[in-house]
Amino acid sequence: MTLPNQITIARILMIPIFVVLAIYYGKTAVTGHPNESLRMATIGVFLLAALSDGIDGWLARRFHLKSRLGAVLDPLADKGLMLTAIITLSVTKWPYELPVWYPVLVISRDIIILTGCGVLRLLNDHLEVRPSLLGKTSTFLQMLTVAVVMLQWSHCDPVVWASGAATLLSGIGYAAAGMHQLQDGGHTVPVARSEPPPP
Repeated sequence: MTLPNQITIARILMIPIFVVLAIYYGKTAVTGHPNESLRMATIGVFLLAALSDGIDGWLARRFHLKSRLGAVLDPLADKGLMLTAIITLSVTKWPYELPVWYPVLVISRDIIILTGCGVLRLLNDHLEVRPSLLGKTSTFLQMLTVAVVMLQWSHCDPVVWASGAATLLSGIGYAAAGMHQLQDGGHTVPVARSEPPPP
């Protein structure tokens, strides 16, 4: 197994550690005596996992260690970490609680994109997935949202709303791109136009 894949697997193994630490910190916060050591440990695990994403990708490109396994594991690890962090911070009692609509929006967008990719793969021989600027912005803002919640920044709301807007717009953008691919493949049904009756 290549070193980048080992790092990716290590990132996946950090996810349950993050969850346990976040839950236990939330329990101490409810009592009014939050354990700051647990919060710092939670932040540390998340940052280490996030940094490992850049490291394994750089190693794979720099030393030509790309593999099919890595192509599957890496996006799973990235999405697993992000969704787990958002859901965990939404259901645990941290000082700032993410609004219910935020994880619902993020999860719904990902489900729609995944379903759309499946449909395109079935209908088209060629599936082209290009990360958009909005998609990258959405990912960055989601990570920033997790960070400001854990760091207990005093102005979390603007970040959450900006992240939600970017998530929604990126989902619309990916849906539009998928429709264009369907049209190019000739799978969309043309809308019937009403014509005047013959004289």
